[in-house]
Amino acid sequence: MTYVSALYGGGGWPLTVFLSPNLKPLMGGTYFPPDDKYGRPGFKTILRKVKEAWDTKRDALEKSGNVVIEQLRDALSAKANFQDVPNDVAVLYVDQCVEKLASSYDPKFGGFGSAPKFPRPVEDCIMLYKFRKHMEARQESEAQNIMKMVTHTLQCMARGGVHDHVGGGFHRYSVDECWHVPHFEKMLYDQGQIANVYLDTYVITGDEYYSSVARDILDYLRRDMIGEDGEIFSAEDADSAEYEGAPRKKEGSFYVWTSQEIEDTLGENAELFKNHYYVKSSGNCDLSGMSDPHNEFSGKNVLIERKPGSLMASKYGKSVDEYYGILGECRQKLFDVRSKRPRPHLDDKVIVSWNGLAISAFARASQILKSGPPGTKFYFPVAGCDPVEYLQVAEKAANFIKEKLYDASSKRLHHSYRNGPAKAPGFLDDYAFLINALLDLYEYGGKIEWLLWAVELQVIQDELFLDKQGGGYFNTPGEDPSVLLRVKEDYDGAEPSGNSMAAINMVRLSSIFDAAKSEGYKRNVEHLLAVFETRLKELGIALPLMCCAADMLTVPSRKQVVLVGNKASPEFQDMVAAAFSSYDPNRTVIQIDASNMEEMAFWESNNANIAQMARSSPSGKPAVAHVCQEFKCSPPVTSPGALRELLSKTVAAAGSAV
Repeated sequence: MTYVSALYGGGGWPLTVFLSPNLKPLMGGTYFPPDDKYGRPGFKTILRKVKEAWDTKRDALEKSGNVVIEQLRDALSAKANFQDVPNDVAVLYVDQCVEKLASSYDPKFGGFGSAPKFPRPVEDCIMLYKFRKHMEARQESEAQNIMKMVTHTLQCMARGGVHDHVGGGFHRYSVDECWHVPHFEKMLYDQGQIANVYLDTYVITGDEYYSSVARDILDYLRRDMIGEDGEIFSAEDADSAEYEGAPRKKEGSFYVWTSQEIEDTLGENAELFKNHYYVKSSGNCDLSGMSDPHNEFSGKNVLIERKPGSLMASKYGKSVDEYYGILGECRQKLFDVRSKRPRPHLDDKVIVSWNGLAISAFARASQILKSGPPGTKFYFPVAGCDPVEYLQVAEKAANFIKEKLYDASSKRLHHSYRNGPAKAPGFLDDYAFLINALLDLYEYGGKIEWLLWAVELQVIQDELFLDKQGGGYFNTPGEDPSVLLRVKEDYDGAEPSGNSMAAINMVRLSSIFDAAKSEGYKRNVEHLLAVFETRLKELGIALPLMCCAADMLTVPSRKQVVLVGNKASPEFQDMVAAAFSSYDPNRTVIQIDASNMEEMAFWESNNANIAQMARSSPSGKPAVAHVCQEFKCSPPVTSPGALRELLSKTVAAAGSAV
């Protein structure tokens, strides 16, 4: 794609590039029709021309390809002109990015930009980050304006057809502006990121609506996308056969409904369900001219909620709980009917980076969802499981990667697995996304083994990908001669860039270790940000997560919550849940058991102050919390309520340095 874009001014899909036997590009383009048509050469003509040129002008072709590659290598090997970005400049990146996003906000249907609408969770992440900054500055009006944009977007997404109401999870994107008719593919990298955004929004608002959507996504993954050994699969196709033996597959066949099918399945509740989900005999893909321009879904319905459930419950003279209970029973019946249809193809490949994104969401959900009020009701497809089960899913997936996709002798990752590990080595994204997941597993789950592995992988990531002179990380290791271009990716799109995630990982690691190691991580982040300084300044909207990383590095008051005690005790687990009861992206939670010799040895070597905190914590208490800020710690507290109160304040009390 990079080669074609540089040569012809644009790329696209499908993409065609002709290579020499030594894998150097000779020429390329996007779509070539089968035959000559409309003044464009067909693929057969292109093949003949390429063969003719190869037979008669081979040297010139190869030389031209080499020249282009060298020019691209120079252009794409970005290097920093200085070692860091000044703090007063870095703090502006978030503001500029948020302003750009806000200017593209759709106040009617939510989201940023126009159709087709892709869930791009990194946009919501930076908006929530800025919300927190406003709240810390006591700018409540500005904070609430941002939250309105985020919550309206998340509500419109969850109510729309881009959300699979019957089976859970989210489709790839919406072809229209109202999140109604999707491209029906389901991607793992979307599910993990979207779930995390709903979890964060739940923490901020306390509204069970958002926690329910997060559960909906995670329960879909647990039911349909996880293998026997805990591995999480990559995707489900958009297309499937309408019936067994159908001659061809069609987009969305598994997910759409006729009005008659719903009536036959739901009986007396069909009218209620049809009104709730805008089901029509003629089909409902009529909300936008972009929803179904080719009438592919004539007579078919993509479920969408257009009116609040409370309003619909009142219309039918039912309580909200009773009404939602009926809808849940209806969805269960439709799910059972749908399960008998030919399923879309399951891509059961296991990709390390995408598993990392999902592991993060499962680990975080295991603590965040504990704050739900007792007696909360759940409706299908939400299972309503104990949040601890989500941690078990996360740990099992991480163990699969360690056992199947990690070479303990070389300490390197493979990129993917299907009937065995692929030959392709791990890329930057695989390391960065997995390190992020392991840090979440440690902070939310408490096992020191995950932190140890994260630190080890960070060392290997630096060895394989770090440009020690120029700064930043290449996407690929430099060992394969067939890789002609080593680029430093920065675009936070459907997935975060490896460089953005790496920067945030190192900020997090810097708040765990003693001064010497901490400064090493920070220097690498500063150098990385300097590589992309021009892009951050001029096009921050393309790098929202990296903008957050730049701001995180300048924050002098990153909180460290050090929890000491018996990790298995209910009191300790209540304290962990309290530590995550508020939204704070500039917080690190450290769990330590003073009776665990392995943990104490780790902290003695890496941050003796934390080991000292563990030794000096009040005895006889199953859980003790220390909150540190600006490297000063408050007096310890021993109850979840006291910890929640402490986290809501600025810590000023002097204490031991961390």
